[in-house]
Amino acid sequence: MAFNYDKYLRTDKMPTLWCWGCGDGIILKSIIRAIDRLGWDINDVCVVSGIGCSGRISSYINCNTVHTTHGRAVAYATGIKLVNPDKHVIVVTGDGDGLAIGGNHTIHGCRRNIDLNHIVINNFIYGLTNSQTSPTTPQGMWTVTAQYGNVDPSFDAAKLADAAGATFIARESVIDPKKMEKVFVDGFAHDGYSFFDIFSNCHINLGRKNKMGEAIQNIEWLKSKIVPKTKYDMLSEEEKSDKFPIGVLKKDESKLEYCKAYDKVIEAAKNNTTVKL
Repeated sequence: MAFNYDKYLRTDKMPTLWCWGCGDGIILKSIIRAIDRLGWDINDVCVVSGIGCSGRISSYINCNTVHTTHGRAVAYATGIKLVNPDKHVIVVTGDGDGLAIGGNHTIHGCRRNIDLNHIVINNFIYGLTNSQTSPTTPQGMWTVTAQYGNVDPSFDAAKLADAAGATFIARESVIDPKKMEKVFVDGFAHDGYSFFDIFSNCHINLGRKNKMGEAIQNIEWLKSKIVPKTKYDMLSEEEKSDKFPIGVLKKDESKLEYCKAYDKVIEAAKNNTTVKL
C-alpha cells in the first residue's frame, strides 16, 4: 500500500512554491516518513524554519510550525524546547540561513547539546534570493556576488557541528531518500543535538551558471562529491580533499542533554544549592 503523505501535509497549500526538480520536496517526504516510523503524534511535533527555500517546509507540514526570521530558527527552537521538553522539535535551515547569519545560533545549539533535530538543506548557494555565495559554495563557482569565481574557502558543516559539540551528526543527500529517512530516524531518536548536513540540488540558481542547468546534472555533481563513511575512511588524505563522507558520522550518548541539565539548575535553585552535573 502506498504511503499516505496527505495526513501529514497541509494539502490546501499544494502545489508547493519550489522550482521543478528541487530537492526540498524529497527532504520533506523523508522527514514525514521518519516521523511516521517513530510513531510520533504529529501534535507533539514542532517544525521551526528560517528564511529561504528551506523555510517553506514549515508551511507544508501539518504540525505545530514556526516560520521565523532569517538566521534565528535555532534560537526560536531552543526556547520552544526549553518550555516544552517533552515535545519533538525539528529545525530546518538552508546553508546560508543556518551557517552564515544563523551560524552563531547553530554552534551554540551544538555546544549546549539541547535536544533539537537540525536539518541543514545544503544546496551550496543562497537559492531564494537569486544565487549569492553561501558558506558552502565551492571555490571557483560563479555566483551573483562572485561573478569571476568564488574565492572564499567553504565550510564542512559536519566538521563545524562536531567541533561545536553536537552529539549526533549525519550527512546524506537527496540522491537516496531511504538512507536519508534512516539517518533521520536515528537522529530524531537521539537525546541531544542532532545535526544533519543534507546535500540537495539547486540547478536553477547554482546550476545554470555552473554548467548544471538541469536537475540531473546537479544531482550527478552531488553524486561525485559523496562517499560512504566506511570507504571515505580508507581514502588517502589527497583523495579525501574533494569528497564528503555520508552516513552517521558521530553518535555520542555520554553527554547530558541541555533540558535535563537545566532541570538540575531549577532543582538547585529550589534548594538554594549549587548545581552538580
